[in-house]
Amino acid sequence: MSSVAVLTQESFAEHRSGLVPQQIKVATLNSEEESDPPTYKDAFPPLPEKAACLDSAQEPAGAWSTKIRPIKASVITQVFHVPLEERKYKDMNQFGEGEQAKICLEIMQRTGAHLELSLAKDQGLSIMVSGKLDAVMKARKDIVARLQTQASATVAIPKEHHRFVIGKNGEKLQDLELKTATKIQIPRPDDPSNQIKITGTKEGIEKARHEVLLISAEQDKRAVERLEVEKAFHPFIAGPYNRLVGEIMQETGTRINIPPPSVSRTEIVFTGEKEQLAQAVARIKKIYEEKANSFTVSSVSAPSWLHRFIIGKKGQNLAKITQQMPKVHIEFTEGEDRITLEGPTEDVSVAQEQIESMVKDLVNRMDYVEISIDHRFHRHLIGKSGANINRIKDQYKVSVRIPPDSEKSNLIRIEGDPQGVQQAKRELLELASRMENERTKDLIIEQRFHRTIIGQKGERIREIRDKFPEVIINFPDPAQKSDIVQLRGPKNEVEKCTKYMQKMVADLVENSYSISVPIFKQFHKNIIGKGGANIKKIREESNTKIDLPAENSNSETIIITGKRANCEAARSRILSIQKDLANIAEVEVSIPAKLHNSLIGTKGRLIRAIMEECGGVHIHFPVEGSGSDTVVIRGPSSDVEKARKQLLHLAEEKQTKSFTVDIRAKPEYHKFLIGKGGGKIRKVRDSTGARIIFPAAEDKDQDLITIIGKEDAVREAQRELEALIQNLDNVVEDSMLVDPKHHRHFVIRRGQVLREIAEEYGGVMVSFPRSGTQSDKVTLKGAKDCVEAAKKRIQEIIEDLEAQVTVECAIPQRFHRSVMGPKGSRIQQITRDHNVQIKFPDREENPGGSCRCHTGWRALPWRLCPAPCSVTPAAWPQTSSLLPTVQVNIHVPAPERQSDVIAITGLAANLDRAKAGLLERVKELQAEQEDRALRSFKLSVTVDPKYHPKIIGRKGAVITQIRLEHDVNIQFPDKDDGSQPQDQITITGYEKNTEAARNAILKIVGELEQMVSEDVPLDHRVHARIIGARGKAIRKIMDEFKVDIRFPQTGAPDPNCVTVTGLPENVEEAIDHILNLEEEYLADVVDSEALQGYLKPPVHEESKAPSKGFVVRDAPWTASSSEKVSGLSPSAPWPWGGGQGAMGRRPAGRPWRPCGCRWAPG
Repeated sequence: MSSVAVLTQESFAEHRSGLVPQQIKVATLNSEEESDPPTYKDAFPPLPEKAACLDSAQEPAGAWSTKIRPIKASVITQVFHVPLEERKYKDMNQFGEGEQAKICLEIMQRTGAHLELSLAKDQGLSIMVSGKLDAVMKARKDIVARLQTQASATVAIPKEHHRFVIGKNGEKLQDLELKTATKIQIPRPDDPSNQIKITGTKEGIEKARHEVLLISAEQDKRAVERLEVEKAFHPFIAGPYNRLVGEIMQETGTRINIPPPSVSRTEIVFTGEKEQLAQAVARIKKIYEEKANSFTVSSVSAPSWLHRFIIGKKGQNLAKITQQMPKVHIEFTEGEDRITLEGPTEDVSVAQEQIESMVKDLVNRMDYVEISIDHRFHRHLIGKSGANINRIKDQYKVSVRIPPDSEKSNLIRIEGDPQGVQQAKRELLELASRMENERTKDLIIEQRFHRTIIGQKGERIREIRDKFPEVIINFPDPAQKSDIVQLRGPKNEVEKCTKYMQKMVADLVENSYSISVPIFKQFHKNIIGKGGANIKKIREESNTKIDLPAENSNSETIIITGKRANCEAARSRILSIQKDLANIAEVEVSIPAKLHNSLIGTKGRLIRAIMEECGGVHIHFPVEGSGSDTVVIRGPSSDVEKARKQLLHLAEEKQTKSFTVDIRAKPEYHKFLIGKGGGKIRKVRDSTGARIIFPAAEDKDQDLITIIGKEDAVREAQRELEALIQNLDNVVEDSMLVDPKHHRHFVIRRGQVLREIAEEYGGVMVSFPRSGTQSDKVTLKGAKDCVEAAKKRIQEIIEDLEAQVTVECAIPQRFHRSVMGPKGSRIQQITRDHNVQIKFPDREENPGGSCRCHTGWRALPWRLCPAPCSVTPAAWPQTSSLLPTVQVNIHVPAPERQSDVIAITGLAANLDRAKAGLLERVKELQAEQEDRALRSFKLSVTVDPKYHPKIIGRKGAVITQIRLEHDVNIQFPDKDDGSQPQDQITITGYEKNTEAARNAILKIVGELEQMVSEDVPLDHRVHARIIGARGKAIRKIMDEFKVDIRFPQTGAPDPNCVTVTGLPENVEEAIDHILNLEEEYLADVVDSEALQGYLKPPVHEESKAPSKGFVVRDAPWTASSSEKVSGLSPSAPWPWGGGQGAMGRRPAGRPWRPCGCRWAPG
């Protein structure tokens, strides 16, 4: 049996505090929880019974079936082993304590991975790391670096290869460090050294060294060459659309980099294998020489604004020339008044003539003009979807270029026929002049009135536009939720339109006062009356609009719209009808008006939840701004009282301390989260004390779930709900039938086949029945498509297995271990090489049929010979290290036989070497034993307990330095253990080292004894200013004057007393400095307090209640001595306390678990 050490930050601190069961029981009895804690069986349901038959095995068993959470594919687990000789912290008194535990906590906090540690029989450390791949790799690297002894090595590669090891942005180097769990240091570029230093474990160093040499070897095969080619010839080398250079690169496998036209460089760079690179260079040179002999460059003068007309629409004009003379390259440079032509001499001359004639024609019949118009009017000139500008272009056959808004340029260019250009110019300037005389006004109208003003199918807004035809009225997009309506037009007309619309809005506001009246659903038909007589009469007499909810709706609210006085009269008449029909109680509750909005909640969600929970009572708050504190609750008497208590409780929470968190879940999940009859959500509410509000049917945001209450309760409820939501996301479960005879194929080799299926099909989880059961049901969990694909793959594997045959081979049982090899390595190699399965019989079985393979056995080219060797039992755990190197089988006698003889079996030539190796190992172990005895020397030094924190230093910095410098272990007395002398510090190590460490400690004590402490009265109001943000200011003062400054804690008798400790001269200087600061800061404090007198005092929050932990009733450890717990002896000590010492006594052979604390027998 063994247990696993699961380190978490919370559980570690709790476990080290040394709580005993009696203390836990007292804390439980004093709990202020109103509900009883759950029983042990409720909190930890028993495991399901073994299936009695096939049918029952297929059914989910007990409460555990609903508690299984799907394993996400993003989480991986890695297990690795640190041998005893490579452990950095192997001389600890208690596993899980000291520096090793702190390091593990730091790694978990920094990487987010989960660590589990256990101690093997050989005192090696087994570490299981779980989490996301990136976190696991980082944690593994940290563990190897900090818990395993480190070695270092150097590898020399050419300096120019270093950048390939580093990779882009250092990604390749980081990946290599993570993969090998090493630290790789590469010299800086200005360092002439070519030595790369690798630090880590021996295995990691070898892996990293191998990878670095592979990268260097790859680069040795490559070469780089640069070829100078005139810029004009680059397009001919590249070819059309870079086809020519692409063909050369594909055929030679060489990378060719031709600088782009915008870069003035002329060299072409070749990279690749040496032979192929030479071929590519030769071909490029040949192209260059051919073109250089029959190539000319010419230019044509043409105004830059005509270039696009020369090119033509979609390049049509230019295409005519290039089709006739494909070898001519024509280049237009933006901003320059010339066109460059390159190519064969004859072709360039013909192309030049054609372009010159084209330019001459365009100059004679084309003109352009530039006009300046304020860029603010550009978008109005363009019009909606370009309507205005497109009309001008089509009408006058011109091209108008308006700069984009981002340029903020006023210049507009018009190009085309001279007459058309002048007409277009005149019209654009007229439009601009008209716009400059226009006025734009923003009218604020609530968005809810926009649709009313526009009217059905735009009828009302059309009337307004007809009345004011020169005014443009723009309403905002409904999605913007803006209240600004823009009016644009002549000044007088805009003013008239504004007054008209403001009058219309005022009428709408007066007639759109709305009031909601909650009326119980059963009375709606009485308010409507026979044939609608009652409601029609109320509408006519009060001149209001009354809307009742639909008959199939859950809403009970009647909405009255109209003038305010009319609405109040209609409301009174409707309430009187309800009061006459039923015995409705009405209670008034006084709640401060400042809390009303927070009690109602966003869009009334919070108050609606209370009303629904209390039988649908109606809660009416006074109108905002009225100053009234009276809240009216109306409904059946019992429900009204319940609502009153909840409302007062919620108001009290809001006044003292309230915290709100919103989480999101798909609406279809809500019914699963609430549970049947609200069971699930009630359980969360009861366990946490938080209020959980789900969205109502009329809420727009149906994904939003709100949690309200004290912060710790809200956080706990949030965690529980998020866990439930996560279980509902993206996971399906399916099953299939697989004959039990095929199960072994899927689970052997540590489930290699299942791992391959999981990797191939998106991390689907496949669960086979436990060994020994006859069930053929296999469960698959994961994404739906992945599950279906995995099922198909499993079926294919089964079909292959059905087609296999079995052959038996008889080998005497005494040779089975030798055939298997160390840790089964030989037999595993055979199964991999031949893709077969080999099954050996159990040791007690007597395999028959030896004659069947007699011929094969005689054909083996070796014989096995036994040889005895006398070795002390202490060396037995080390014998396994000889197996792979010497190829022998070593048999170690059982401990109860008390024998010193080890039997070695193997090839005769290997026996002597194995025997000598064992004896050599014995000598090494004896030397190590003697060294351990020397390292166990203990020395005690007496130091006043008040100096202990100074010797330890901040975060243990001082004491850690002494430990590392003198290679000793220093133990301080436990403050909670009264039996230990509190002034004794124990130093363990070599005698010489312990004395040196003692002298170092006494030197620190001597310096501390020379120090003095002085109390300084310092106004408590300036303490925070002197301390500074996160203590930065006070640390600077302490470092500057080399003193220690202590401020009084909250609740101290004298809140102004500050203690300064240090050498006398330093203390005086520090006191003078902080008194000067006090005088400076106090003036600011007085001014601030004078200002605060006019401000509302803050509401002080209550201090957080201490965490009560998790408590259960009827637990096994509280049972009487006569009761027995299955699988657990009543006398067995529990690992979390009560035994010997503060930490208790753990069962023999079990590693300590520093968690909260999970331990199970067996």
